[in-house]
Amino acid sequence: MHDIRIIETTDAHIEGFHRCVGVVARERRYIGLVDAPPLQASRAFVRSVAAGGGVHLVAVDAVGDVVGWCDIARFPLEGFQHAGRLGMGLLPHHRGHGVGRRLAQAAIDAARERGMERIELEVFSTNVRAIRLYEQLGFAHEGVRRQARKLDGTYEDNVLMALIF
Repeated sequence: MHDIRIIETTDAHIEGFHRCVGVVARERRYIGLVDAPPLQASRAFVRSVAAGGGVHLVAVDAVGDVVGWCDIARFPLEGFQHAGRLGMGLLPHHRGHGVGRRLAQAAIDAARERGMERIELEVFSTNVRAIRLYEQLGFAHEGVRRQARKLDGTYEDNVLMALIF
C-alpha cells in the first residue's frame, strides 16, 4: 500500500472518484448514499468543493486508478465559512492499511492551510473503526442523531464529531 499517492482531485480523476463512491455506496453501510449519483453530479460536486475553498483529495494506486477519496466542503453561508464537512471512502481492499488515515490527515492539513478552523462529520455508530480513526486524528464527539437512518428496516444512529484548530 506504499505505492498509494494522495493528490488533489483533477477533472481526470472525477470518473474514478465517481466509481469509488458507487462501490462504497452499494455496500450500504459506510456512507449515506446507496449508489453513486449521476456522473455529472459528481463532477459538479468536486468542482463546487474546489470553488468554495474546500479540499477534495483522491488516493491513487501505482497505475493511477482512484482507490479512495476525502473531501472537506466549506460551508457557504456567512458566519459558517470557517468550517467544513468531511466525507471520505475507500475501496474495500485498501482498508486497514493506513490509506484512510493518510487521506484524512492530508485533507485536514489542507483545510487548515486554507483557513478552516473547524471540520465536522457524521459517522454511523456501527462504523467503529472510522470512529476510532477520527478520535485519533483529534475529533471530539459532539452528539448523536438517534435513528438518523432507516435502511432495509434497520435504524442506525449517526455520531456527530468535530475537530477545532
